[in-house]
Amino acid sequence: WILQCWSDDECLKLLKKCYEAIPDDGKVIVVEALLGVMPENNAAWKAISQTDILLMAQSPRGKERSDKEYMELAIRAGFSGIRYECYVRMFCVMEFFK
Repeated sequence: WILQCWSDDECLKLLKKCYEAIPDDGKVIVVEALLGVMPENNAAWKAISQTDILLMAQSPRGKERSDKEYMELAIRAGFSGIRYECYVRMFCVMEFFK
């Protein structure tokens, strides 16, 4: 639950360092809330939206991201892609792999 607190540029710096540090068959495990494409009327969506608003107030560089935004960050950092392993309520366990 770290990437949500940083801008895209800052996330790229962090992810590039991770990419450089792992072996060729390595991966980075990321656990973050995922914004959906369309708003939903459920507790998970409301919690993510509230967190996004809190991030704007407390950490102006941070934001919640969609799966497409995480994929773009991963690719730009050098990773081959993302495997979405597990969804629990509003959180997703993602593997960024070389």
